[in-house]
Amino acid sequence: MDDAIKVRYSRLADEACCLSCGGAMEKSGASAGEVCVDLGSGRGTDVLRLAAAVGNGGFVYGIDATPGMVEKGRSAARKLGVENVSFIHGELEEIPLGSGSVNLVISNCVINHIAAKDALWKEVFRILRKGGRFVVSDIYSVYPVPSEYSSDPEAVAECWAGAVTRDEYLGMLRDAGFDCIEILEESMPYRKGKIEACSFTVRGYKNST
Repeated sequence: MDDAIKVRYSRLADEACCLSCGGAMEKSGASAGEVCVDLGSGRGTDVLRLAAAVGNGGFVYGIDATPGMVEKGRSAARKLGVENVSFIHGELEEIPLGSGSVNLVISNCVINHIAAKDALWKEVFRILRKGGRFVVSDIYSVYPVPSEYSSDPEAVAECWAGAVTRDEYLGMLRDAGFDCIEILEESMPYRKGKIEACSFTVRGYKNST
C-alpha cells in the first residue's frame, strides 16, 4: 500500500468516521469454528463481529497496513474482552499467514487502494483452505481510469483512482485460481472523484469441486 494512503488512514484512526463500505461481513456466512481474515480491518469493527459469529472455537485475524488502525482494533478487543482475535500490522500484498490456514477472507472497500491487486488476490488464494471462500465489497470503474489519476497516490487514497474495470477485476480473480465467482450485489453507476464507478460485493471459492 502506498505511503500516502497509509498516512491518510493513520490520521483517520482518531476521527469519528466510518471507514468501511459495502456488505462483506453481512454476506460472509461466517459460521462457528471458522478461521477468518479481514483485510484492511481498520478499527476492527468487522473483526469483532466475525469473532462473535465464529465463537470460541473459531478465530479472526484483522490485517491492516496502518499501525494506528491496528492499535485501535487491539484496544477495542481488550475493552470488550474478545480473545479469539489477533490484529496484525502487515502489507496486504504479502499476507503474514500460513498457506491453507483460513476458511474465509473478507474486505470492505480496501482492495481498490492496492497497486499490486493481482499479487493480493494470489495471496488470498494461497491462505485459503480448499473449499474456502472470500467475500469482498469494493468498487470498480465503468471505464479505465486515466493514468494521470491512477498514478496519483492522493487520488488513489480518495477511494476512486485505484479502481479497475469490472472485467479486469473479475479477470484477476480467475487468474488467481478462484472458481464459482458470484456477484452478490451491485450498484448502478455513480460519480466518484473524476470517474463513474459501481460498488459491488463478490464471492469466490478456492477449489470448490
